[in-house]
Amino acid sequence: MTQTREVMNRIGAEQGRGPTLEVISSAARLLFANGQTTERMVLATKQLGVGLGVRANVFPRWGELDVCVEDGAGAHGERIVAKPSGVDMSKVIATQELVDRVHDGRMVSSEAKVELEKISLSKPVSILRFSAMAGAGAAALGVIFGTAHLLSLILIALSATMGALIRRGLARMSHNLYVQPFCAALFAGVVGAVVVRMQLSSALRLVAVCPCMVLVPGPHFLNGALDLARARIALGAARIAYASLITLMICAGLILGLALGGANLPASAPFRSVPLGYDVLAAGVAVAAYGSFFNMPWRMLPIPILVGVLAHASRWIVISVAGASAEIGALVACLLVGIIMTPVADCLRLPFAGVAFASVVSLIPGVFLFRTTGGLVDLVTSGPQAAKDLFAHVTADATTAFLIMLAMGFGLIFPNLCFEHFARPRGP
Repeated sequence: MTQTREVMNRIGAEQGRGPTLEVISSAARLLFANGQTTERMVLATKQLGVGLGVRANVFPRWGELDVCVEDGAGAHGERIVAKPSGVDMSKVIATQELVDRVHDGRMVSSEAKVELEKISLSKPVSILRFSAMAGAGAAALGVIFGTAHLLSLILIALSATMGALIRRGLARMSHNLYVQPFCAALFAGVVGAVVVRMQLSSALRLVAVCPCMVLVPGPHFLNGALDLARARIALGAARIAYASLITLMICAGLILGLALGGANLPASAPFRSVPLGYDVLAAGVAVAAYGSFFNMPWRMLPIPILVGVLAHASRWIVISVAGASAEIGALVACLLVGIIMTPVADCLRLPFAGVAFASVVSLIPGVFLFRTTGGLVDLVTSGPQAAKDLFAHVTADATTAFLIMLAMGFGLIFPNLCFEHFARPRGP
């Protein structure tokens, strides 16, 4: 690998950028920047090279890709800027289909170049769909976590909808990766505080938290874990760090918004049991919302919705009937999703991290993460006068969040690794 990079850097400096290298670089950038797993992106690059009659390879790092092409005339290489900070399933699907056509000889280089330019310029999900599904998804999470009052669900939906509009507006003014989640969470915190002040709802925890849960960058956590599992340590650590910083910004915005309104987030609060019918119906709505966030085509949404409903039903049975813990329930549900979605994502050319996370988004322990943050703030502000059981509650919430995330990561990744080992798709 080191020798290949040295060849690429040396010869790439001597020769210009050829059309073949341009096509391969453009395809690799589209896949890398829009949520495709690193392994699939590398494989697609090699397949595209075979279709174009060259030997291609790509070496990813956070923020850049080293692309190397070797043909009869020698080696050509370049380093391109590419941040793996987005998730756009439509672009990934279109690029993967293009790779297949080139690999099978159904498209030539000049056509691929034009098509890749069109894909890169394709628009994200409309602001109407984005904001409407944000509100619906947040309200669905409210149902899953026990909100029974219609007014509370309406407030959650309105807060999340406005947060989505804020995010889209900020995206036009700033390219900073952390401003959007921070400001959306800040708004949700202010709304939660106003709800308390006006005594509009008793479900402060969920009115404030559910709009923030739709901001959690699950696909980046999952892609980072996949990279770590495949020993891509630097890239995996960078992805995890990026997702963690976004989560930190969400927590900071939520706590600050509540503080501006003179409210705080309880360190501990009981969860209400939800009937199975409401639980799985809300889970389906949440999956549809996240599929919309990731710009999944409408025709493909039923697949993750169905898988998400099955996963949530299995979790409900494990917890409510078998009496297992939330961690075991998350593990069982995510194993089911991993087993089903790994071959489905491969067949449909979907980015595994995005579609798998969309199917289990309702399992993310966002409530525990936000309660941990609120509890830590209470510990700092109260000092020696803090309640005796506050530290125990904070520790319990943090441990629960960590164990659920660990169970989810293992449940989703293990089937994926097994599938790629025993049923690896065709290579170049």
